[in-house]
Order: sequence, then C-alpha cells, then structure tokens
Amino acid sequence: MNRRELMSLLASFPVVASLSTVKAANELPSNNSFAVESPDKKVHIVFGLFEKSDKKSVPCYSVFYRGKSLVHQASLGFDLAPAGPLNSNFRIVKVARTQRDETYAVNPGKTSVARDHYREAVISLEEQSEPHRRLDLIFQAYNDGAAFRYRFPQQPALPELVITSEHSTFSFVGDPKAYALPVTSFKTPYEFYYKLLPLKSVSPDLLVGLPLLLEYPDKIWVAITEADLTDYAGMYLSGIAGSPGILISKLSPRLDNAQIKVKASLPHASPWRVLMIADDPGRLIESNIVTNLNPPSAITDSSWIKPGKTTFPWWNGFDVKNADFTGGLNTQTMKHYIDFCAEHGIEYHSLDGFEGIAWYGGSLRPYRGQDITKSLPAIDLPEVIAYARQKRVRLRLWMHSEAAKAQMKTAFPIYEKWGIEGVMIDFFDRDDQETVKFIHELMQLAAKHRLTVTLHNVYKPTGLRRTYPNLLAVEAVFNLEFNKWDARGSTPEHEVIVPFVRMLAGPLDYHSGSFRNVTEKEFKPRNVAPVTIGTRARQLARYVVYEAYLPMIADSPSAYQGQHGLEFLVQVPTSWDETKVLGGSVGKHITVARRRGKQWYIGSMTDSSARELSIPLNFIGTGRFIAEVYADDPDAPHQPAKLIQRQLKVTSADTIHAVLAAAGGHVIRLTLAK
Repeated sequence: MNRRELMSLLASFPVVASLSTVKAANELPSNNSFAVESPDKKVHIVFGLFEKSDKKSVPCYSVFYRGKSLVHQASLGFDLAPAGPLNSNFRIVKVARTQRDETYAVNPGKTSVARDHYREAVISLEEQSEPHRRLDLIFQAYNDGAAFRYRFPQQPALPELVITSEHSTFSFVGDPKAYALPVTSFKTPYEFYYKLLPLKSVSPDLLVGLPLLLEYPDKIWVAITEADLTDYAGMYLSGIAGSPGILISKLSPRLDNAQIKVKASLPHASPWRVLMIADDPGRLIESNIVTNLNPPSAITDSSWIKPGKTTFPWWNGFDVKNADFTGGLNTQTMKHYIDFCAEHGIEYHSLDGFEGIAWYGGSLRPYRGQDITKSLPAIDLPEVIAYARQKRVRLRLWMHSEAAKAQMKTAFPIYEKWGIEGVMIDFFDRDDQETVKFIHELMQLAAKHRLTVTLHNVYKPTGLRRTYPNLLAVEAVFNLEFNKWDARGSTPEHEVIVPFVRMLAGPLDYHSGSFRNVTEKEFKPRNVAPVTIGTRARQLARYVVYEAYLPMIADSPSAYQGQHGLEFLVQVPTSWDETKVLGGSVGKHITVARRRGKQWYIGSMTDSSARELSIPLNFIGTGRFIAEVYADDPDAPHQPAKLIQRQLKVTSADTIHAVLAAAGGHVIRLTLAK
C-alpha cells in the first residue's frame, strides 16, 4: 500500500480494516488522524477530523479489536448555552501521548490488587473561527477496552460551561445482539428486567440505562458504561432516527431547568465513556477498567472499612415466628436479630423500616422532616446500641436520601460517637448533576466519620468505590425485593443475566439469603416471609457469583433455624484476592471462582433448565485440596430447599461434575489439605 492509498484509507475509516492497516494509521504523521493502541496491541482507537456536507471538520473516532472494526466514524460534540454547538469546524492544535502501568491495592474488591495499564492520547482542538473555543479529547486504550472523555480547559471564549446536550455517538458496525435495560424516564431506580433485542431496533424513543452489553456473531463482546461520574449528569443511550445501529448519549436533566444537563465552571471534565471489549463475556466480569478510570482513594487509613454481612428485617417483614413478642419496630425485635447475629457470627444488623414506617418515625417515603438521630418510642435506641456492643454486633441505619441531605452533617458525627458501622441511603431515583454531586458529598462526609455506605434506588455504579472504598454496595437492579409484590418475581433467567450486564459496572446488593425456596410453579409474591424461585444451593451460590461487599442475610432467624446451608452463608468471604469466570452463557448459566487467601470458592447458577456442568480445577495451584460441595439434592426439582453435601479430595488435574436442578445452583469450597 502506497502513501496515497493509505491517506485515502484514513480519510474513509473503512468499516472493515486489517490489524496491519490500523498499525499503519498509527504510524502515519498526519495532521488530521491519530491512533492509540492498547499495550497488547489488540485494541485500537483511531481519531480524525472529517468534512461533512457543510465542509466543517467534525471530530470522529473508530474502535478496532483484533483488526475487526467495532465502532466506525462515531461523531463527538456538544450543544452549549448560550454559545451554541461545539461539534465541528475544529483544527488539531496539539497531541500529547503517554502511558501508564501501575498496580494499586483494592479493599474491598473482586481482586486485592488491580493493574492500571493503558496508552493515552490527548488531542487538543480549537475552533477555526471565532470565538475559537477549545476542547480536549482524551482517549485511553486498555487491553480490555477503550475509553474517552472530554475536557474543557479554562478559556476566555467560554467563561462558563452550560451543556444542553452531549452528542457522543456509538456507531457500531453490523447488528450485534443487545442486552438492554429499557427505563421509563430519567427518574429511575434501574429496577427493570433486561431485554434482548437487535441493536438496530433501538429506537429514538427507547431510553437505555447502562451498562449495555452487545454480542457479535463472531463472539466478540462489547459493553458500554461510564466511569468517574463526577459533577456531571448520568448518561443513557437512545437510537437516532434514520440511522439504525447508531446510539447517542442522553444526559439526565437538571431539576431546576430540564433544558440544562450540566452547569459548571472551567476547567471541567466529563465522565469516561467506556467500551469494555473481550472474546468472552466472562473476561468483562473480571475486568477492573471501570475502577481504574476513577481517582485513587481519598481515604488515607481505610483499616476501619470491614466488609461483612448484615441482616435486613424489612425484606422478610420482621418475621419473628415462635417468639413471645410481636415483630416490628421495637426493642425486642432488634435484640432478637442481634442475638441471631451474635450466635452465628454475622457482623451487622440493620435498622430500617416496617409497614411504611421508618425506624426514626414517620413514613419511609416521602421524608417529612423526621429527626434521624432519634428512634420511634417503641425502640429504646441507647439500649439497643449498648446491647449490640455487648454482643459484638455493629448496627447499620437506613434512611431516605432527603433525610440524609437535610441532616447528615449533624447526624453522621453522632453516629460515629454511637459506634454505628454504616448507613443505607435510599430513594435517589435520579442521576442528574445535583444528585451526583450530593452522593459525592455524602461519601466524603461518611468517610470522615468512618461510616460505610450502601446506596439503594440509585443509578448504576461508576467506580466511585476506588475513591471512596467505604461504598460497599449499590442496588440499581431488579432484585429479590420484588418477590414481595411482583407477580413474576426475580426470575432464574434474569438472575443469570445480571452478572453479565449489571455487575460489569460494579458491586450490587440483591437482598440475598432466602431459605424459603420454591419452584417457579409454586411462586407467589408475599410481603411477609417472602419466597424465592430456585434451590437452596442457588442461594448459596449467589454469594460467590455476585460481587457484593455487604451482602444481606435477609431472611428471618426462624427461617434459618436448624437449616442446612446457614453455616456456609455466615463464613463465605465478602472480599476477594482473585476472581475467575470459569464459564457461562448470558441468561443461561454461569460459574465463577473467587479466591480469598488460600481458599477457593466456586459458585454456579443456572436458568429454568436443569444443567450439568464440568468444572476443571486447573487454576487452583499445586497441592491436594479438600473440596466441600453443596449441591442440589435429586429431590430438589420438587423440594428445592433440599441440599446434599459431600467432600472430595482433589488436585488441579481434576474436574468436578456439577448437576444443577432447574433454577439450581452448586457451590465448592476448596481448602488445602493438611
């Protein structure tokens, strides 16, 4: 290929390009096109300015993986007020390149150490005509994905940043299958079923929450999400009329003016727009790219952050069967749950709400100004705090987000004095700029007062836990709470889509631990002592398959009494040194292995179909291991609460044969033999 042919090739950004072509593009000393490649040279991002019909140069990017074109000439830009569009008529004034390869500690995490390894290009643009506004585009190429963000430098031509629209597009080549989360509006808790559809059928009327997972026919997987969402509006995706297969960003509007999405002083940066890329969906689950793209920890000493498990009586309706008192928001019930925690080594007990009433009085929702440092009269809070301290159980406190906003500066220092472990903040239902800023302020204040945080009815994680590792759990998923009122409940198929899609963004809270297990035919929603679809072994496996640093043991003490499997729930780790996805198919089944110290845990879950899986142990290292297996009983199709437990002596040369019932599960704990 001669130089003229290469120039022509770059000018068109062909839909299909060979790896050698992309390399050549990277080496070309062109004023209009630049490329950055991942350290392993499998991911390439190519940027260029292209003349459209109005002869104005438009910034576009393409993404290649192993030489295959995934994104082709996707345009970038903004609408600003009152200055107008900032999306064309640019010239490139500077290109700066750098790379990084470093590791950092993660605690809690799916790995104890993460590697941040990428190559970067910063392309500085300036309008060719007045007022000569400037915009930087930052591209980073990782071995497991590509990311870009915008940066607005301080400049006389733009005294204030007011974004009315962001026009980041994702023009995917071909028509991959999409696992999408349709949401009804920007006011959303992200609690919906996923929908499988052709990407080209995503219409302008469809608002899709992130992450979005794409499957190509040749088994390349791409997921879109965002990272480092700071002082900005959350991003959604929609189709473009007349351009099937091209998605465009939609920003959550501000509450004070729906026409405005972001308002800020300069300099200011957008979140990262992330494309996770792999040959297998399991590699996406293993990726730390979303965490990598966030600032380092703001907490100097994080030794007080201790992941663990917590009771959550709201889910089971404060069921206290066989007790000599009535369950509810009262001192006796709190002591009952604290006793259960102390007996079984469960670290935390949560005070939440019951029958629409919060532990601090008044309605759960909406918040009407109740004092969150005082409890209902029926709860002797000082006595409960003292009792929990005596039993070596720490307390967590639920509250409405509006209550936290109004009183956290007063309440959090008091909670620290009381020895409260953490807080659950609920009912955000938005990710506009103001809500995002509030969550950052909340995390900073909670860290100052040594409180961990769980967020419910909130947007997807964006890697904030790297900066604030006291963020232990985020909901943002249709989960087992819906078994209290939804006719379908949390279905087996949904539960094996969740780890492949929602979990890519970060840890999740799923109201786990139900020991009231029923078949799909038997399932009926109920508010008190709800049931879950699937086997007991499936509930155990969830603690390994799902990334969760504060998983619930959400059923009532009476549901666990004398039941097989509780011993596994209370001792399974909640933070990990290593994670490997051993196999799976989106919406059908999954097997995940996680290591803590020298022990391995392997969890498998299946959909509504019974399934047999082969689990090779070639990753566990040298030596002989004792494999403790919790599996579905042969009677599980009719009696899903039945478990079988057995022990095997194994080495890395062995393969374990797992038999899963419909909506079943399987768990292995591997310990080095003495």
